[in-house]
Amino acid sequence: MSNETILSNARVVTAEGEFHGSVVLRDGFIAALDEGDSQLPQAIDLGGDYLLPGLVELHTDNLEKYLGPRPGVDWPSAPAVLAHDAQIIASGITTVFDALSIGDVNPKGKRMQQLPGMVSAIAAASSAGQTRAEHRLHLRCEVCHPDTLGVFRDLVEHPLVQLVSTMDHSPGQRQFALESKYREYYMGKYHLSDEQMSAFIVEQVANSKVYSDRYRKAIVEDCLARGLSVASHDDATVAHVEESAGFGMSIAEFPTTLEAAQACQRLGMKVLMGAPNIVRGGSHSGNVAAADLAREGLLDILSSDYYPASLLHAAFMLGTAEHGGIGLPRALHMVSGAPARAAGLHDRGDIRVGLRADLLQVRYEGVPLVRQVWREAKRVY
Repeated sequence: MSNETILSNARVVTAEGEFHGSVVLRDGFIAALDEGDSQLPQAIDLGGDYLLPGLVELHTDNLEKYLGPRPGVDWPSAPAVLAHDAQIIASGITTVFDALSIGDVNPKGKRMQQLPGMVSAIAAASSAGQTRAEHRLHLRCEVCHPDTLGVFRDLVEHPLVQLVSTMDHSPGQRQFALESKYREYYMGKYHLSDEQMSAFIVEQVANSKVYSDRYRKAIVEDCLARGLSVASHDDATVAHVEESAGFGMSIAEFPTTLEAAQACQRLGMKVLMGAPNIVRGGSHSGNVAAADLAREGLLDILSSDYYPASLLHAAFMLGTAEHGGIGLPRALHMVSGAPARAAGLHDRGDIRVGLRADLLQVRYEGVPLVRQVWREAKRVY
């Protein structure tokens, strides 16, 4: 006998529009969509709340907060993954690409030491059925770090790896075209003295000259040969975008200027911006505002980056009339269907017959409140 659930009295939002009705879930998939309420006694009444597709998150380093909750405190990897997963699912994210950094630019950082434990803990929790969201891996490759290419090649064959991005956070280009901004950001973030910061800058510039171009080319070639999605990071100029597109990258993470975003659209790269940029009303780094790109039709995908709850919040801000929005179907596609397709996942991201039953019940009261979450038709929140 099939396992069937009926969700009724819902405001259903699909990629094409909205309707009041019911959705039938069967054996983990969406089996039927019907306008109007179900009359069957076993139907679950959602009280007129929104029924939305589960969110797909391509880039979040949220797990790091649980591994190092305070300076000098190392938390065990296994419970850290489960605590991170709980926050992810409570934010409405049913598929998450945990972004793991290869090549730490922080001279005091522990990312490289934490990396093997993070990968093992995510894989173990996933295979044991302990996670409520589905976890994939996004390898963020800092191409100006001497060890990046070797570590990347050690990890790229892991079965959970499905997305790779390349970045160069050395000063004088991309996100940090102004050395003054670079100095301000890293001195504040890593508590470096003037002397330490000056030495850090010299080292990063030298490493970039030696490694960045060679590593970027090698990493992208390996990824495309394996059928993995590849993203650029912080493209600031038309030349940056042309270089990224020329390598075969299909996603542009956080382009910093309007010109770069326009070039991405022209060259067929999907523009990904941070949801916190929408919620806060602009970039914390002084770069182009994501809402401006949305109004220009240049925004394809949103990522929560460092704040999981921002993903759904930003979609409602972009989509609702009170914010002069672009409509919920279009806004929600940026956090569900569009990221799923960009990462090569074609079985989720919309409320459509035949797709996975990854769904959210959401009540909107000025901010979206996640009330229930289903993953593959199983209630997980």
